[in-house]
Amino acid sequence: MGRDAHNFSKSPLERLIPEHLDRTVKALDICNAITHGIDLLLHWQKLAQIAVDSLQQKPIGEGHVTRAKKALNTLLSSISIDDKENHHHTSKSTASSNNHTTIGNLKSLLYPFAKSWSASKQIQAMSSNLAAPRGGEPTGLVVPVYLMSSVLVFVMWAMVAAIPCQERGLGAHLQLSKQFAWAQPMIGLQEKIGEEWKKKEKKGRSGLLEETQRLEKLGQSLVEFAEGFRYPVEVDRAEEVAGMVAEMGEICGRMEEGLEALHMQVRELFNRIVRSRAETLDVLDQVNKMTIPVPY
Repeated sequence: MGRDAHNFSKSPLERLIPEHLDRTVKALDICNAITHGIDLLLHWQKLAQIAVDSLQQKPIGEGHVTRAKKALNTLLSSISIDDKENHHHTSKSTASSNNHTTIGNLKSLLYPFAKSWSASKQIQAMSSNLAAPRGGEPTGLVVPVYLMSSVLVFVMWAMVAAIPCQERGLGAHLQLSKQFAWAQPMIGLQEKIGEEWKKKEKKGRSGLLEETQRLEKLGQSLVEFAEGFRYPVEVDRAEEVAGMVAEMGEICGRMEEGLEALHMQVRELFNRIVRSRAETLDVLDQVNKMTIPVPY
């Protein structure tokens, strides 16, 4: 619309634009949390890769199993830490020695923000005043602003569901308007993600990525193998373990490739939000200059 400041000064845009800008500030915080969560996932991937490399040795010895067990215990400890329980460790598989040091290190990885900060509360605040345009409201920028805010809130909500990022329970329910065709795919995804979240709720902080779910299950099974390890390993058991190790190795490869790409995308998203916000503030500054009375 030619960046005409007059378009931004009309009702209800004088209210909708500042609300959208407030959402972008909260989105930037969530992007930072997601970036840290991706770093945490890459840390998990490295721990799993250590276990894979150790258990693929032939012949496998007690030293290899011990190294794999230590890496997997650290991995499972990190996944099982729950900030709702005052950061207490709940996994039974962690070795008691080095427990205090391990948990302290994992806390620093998991919680970069203040304990009171919550990604879920940020999303709730972003969506609390997100209302579809009424029929009597003028067209122009009203619907595009609503669309931008809706997509922004949904993307943040989906990323928080997928990536561990101090979310404190994904309680924010998004009320996307069904009157717009572009909202239907988001509503469908929201329902599917919500169903998966209900299955995962109260079972840890690891997010809904399929790869992390499989890492946790495989890690538990391989720790059981390590705890009962006796040399030489029975042929059937060796084949079973080899299959699990191969699957974990494949997951590690997918995580390394996918998470690095996601890391770059989130960084680009952050930068685009900053640029868009700066451009909008520039136009609003013109609006303010238009409304300031000229002294005589």
